[in-house]
Amino acid sequence: MNSMLEQLRNGLVVSCQALEHEPLHGAHIMARMARAAEEGGAVGIRANGAEDVAAIKQVTGLPVIGLVKQNYADSEVFITPTWKEVEQLITAGADIVALDATRRRRPNGETLESLITAMKEQGQPIMADVSTMEEAEYAESLGVDCVSTTLSGYTSYSPQNAGPDYELVKRAVKQLSIPVIAEGRIWSPKEAVKMLELGAYAVVVGTAITRPQEITKRYVAELSVFRLAKEKV
Repeated sequence: MNSMLEQLRNGLVVSCQALEHEPLHGAHIMARMARAAEEGGAVGIRANGAEDVAAIKQVTGLPVIGLVKQNYADSEVFITPTWKEVEQLITAGADIVALDATRRRRPNGETLESLITAMKEQGQPIMADVSTMEEAEYAESLGVDCVSTTLSGYTSYSPQNAGPDYELVKRAVKQLSIPVIAEGRIWSPKEAVKMLELGAYAVVVGTAITRPQEITKRYVAELSVFRLAKEKV
């Protein structure tokens, strides 16, 4: 097993990401966020964009899972859609490259199969982001190093759960022989622990730790419910 992947076992990977329209966007900010996560005990970082990956590698000693979120007009695939993004991440030094491993049509006529083959030829460890059990099994058959449940609920045909997809993790752990990483809508430490109890190799948490605007919204929503209830009394 890849030594970098081994470092993630039974631990917390913190996803340090901010898109261009978000207030914390910027490689220097995400590098500091990653440093804070490392000080808090994270075993790895998941980062978006070659610039962020390179900046984080400079300030932490943690394995960095790199991806590139990129929109293409001719495809729904958003996470590391093409070889162009893969090359950017390899150049930036990503220890593991994560990519959308659904079987949806990719941009420029590229395919999941061709990308994984090319990455394996370069010895690049691969994390397959999936939304269903069928996708997880297919990704394993292509030779990826691990699968992550990142996309469950984010494809039109996967379960639209409000919370974590425990069932997918449970099934994947039983049916796959490669590590299964739990990711997606994990908001509390108890939910993270439950994923490990189900057999997840590691847990990825992003929004609940590194997106203060979304954390704030949750508090504000709860307080609004309280105010409305009080006004009715």
